[in-house]
Amino acid sequence: MATIRAAAIQIAPDLTSCEGTVDKVCRAIADAAARGVEIAVFPETFIPYYPYFSFVEPPVSAGREHLRLYEQAVELPGWVPERLAQEAQKHGMVLVVGVNERDHGSLYNTQLVFDADGAQVLKRRKITPTYHERMIWGQGDGSGLTVAKTRVGRVGALACWEHYNPLARFALMAQHEEIHCAQFPGSMVGPVFRDQIEVTIKHHALESGCFVINSTGWLTDEQIASITSDSKLQKALRGGCYTAIISPEGVPLCEPITQGEGMAVADLDFALITKRKRMMDSVGHYSRPDLFTLQVQREAYAHTESTGLPAFNGIAHRQPSTLNGHEFIPGFRPEPQTIAGL
Repeated sequence: MATIRAAAIQIAPDLTSCEGTVDKVCRAIADAAARGVEIAVFPETFIPYYPYFSFVEPPVSAGREHLRLYEQAVELPGWVPERLAQEAQKHGMVLVVGVNERDHGSLYNTQLVFDADGAQVLKRRKITPTYHERMIWGQGDGSGLTVAKTRVGRVGALACWEHYNPLARFALMAQHEEIHCAQFPGSMVGPVFRDQIEVTIKHHALESGCFVINSTGWLTDEQIASITSDSKLQKALRGGCYTAIISPEGVPLCEPITQGEGMAVADLDFALITKRKRMMDSVGHYSRPDLFTLQVQREAYAHTESTGLPAFNGIAHRQPSTLNGHEFIPGFRPEPQTIAGL
């Protein structure tokens, strides 16, 4: 069985410049490559930075910072994904990077996956922004709930509290992800957030029978002071860091990073996946598709749409592979709906 080397990166962004943050990412990639890393994961919306301001500032006073985030946000296609693709190809490394994506007048919490040849193999948007994040980002859709085939294996990704959506996790599990890449903001809420992250990623590793590479961000004291001068609110921007790599048996494969900048590195022995799934395969011998079936809407939403499907009496007839645009996982696919009188 294959063994690959993975890294989870915990570093501080440049809160003043998208270019500065991208430079830090590229330096970290080079450092990881020097250590033989084949897949590296960076924190949630790390480029240009996670919107920490929205956690401590009321919406009525956050407009200036929100607009500044728009100015620094990543456009796809654009120079940021191009540079990340170049770095992935240069070092022969799979990259998983969180960005604030700007799509015209909206921002999205987006995860990008680049294969080792530089090809972008996944772009997905967080399906439900959490709490204060709903004032910052729009909602993603099911088109990104896809496991990407990469040089290091089958890679899936979710951001932060998406891990509390068991159906989103199962949608990836059913595609037999081998490496799950989790991203959290870090430097938020306090120690309780760190503890919750640890429980969450260990549970997913056990339930999915896959490796979990989790990356959280970090803020320096100076950066925290630049976000808010209120000492009470500054406490809300500390703690909550747990950068780690977990085996399919729920065991940390290296020392987790809970403070400061650093890189968690571990070798992933894929034989451990089979070892775990021999005992409990949630989408195989331990599943009951005759009792439980997940329905996933994989079509991206659009404001205007031309179906291009043949119509009978003005009614579009859908193809038998789907029902109302939904895919069924992992059970049977129902017969297409019929139209009365046909």
